[in-house]
Amino acid sequence: MRIRQQSSGFTLIEVMVVVVILGILASIIVPKIMNKPDEARVVKAKQDIRAIQSALEMYKLDNFVYPTTDQGLQALVTKPTTDPVPPHWKQYLDRLPIDPWDYPYQYLNPGVHGPIDIWTYGPKGPSGGSTDAGVIGNWNLEGSNTGTGNSGH
Repeated sequence: MRIRQQSSGFTLIEVMVVVVILGILASIIVPKIMNKPDEARVVKAKQDIRAIQSALEMYKLDNFVYPTTDQGLQALVTKPTTDPVPPHWKQYLDRLPIDPWDYPYQYLNPGVHGPIDIWTYGPKGPSGGSTDAGVIGNWNLEGSNTGTGNSGH
């Protein structure tokens, strides 16, 4: 009796089927994964804005007013020396966060959208154009009650 020796391995057809299946899976999964860093940056910016807003609320509770636009967000890190000088100042933040696109957060008092506005221009930065597209502010955060509106900065 002759024993037929079978070679172990894959045929070219089997390898091609696996490659096609992997290609289909990659075309479905890769676009979903590629958008995650952008989404993470937006989430971080929203968290930073909420943290800044909380620090500003504490500032107001201690000193009865928000820092002026001229004093800016720096008033949360170092005591302002311009009027109105806060009578009960303390350090509210260790340092000012920078938005995920390496731009400083913006601050306006009084705000256009509420008592104060805190925002970032998003991925396009300050030179991103005249529209509010991409702007993330304390007025358009989900669950925020600091005012509404959509007029621009």
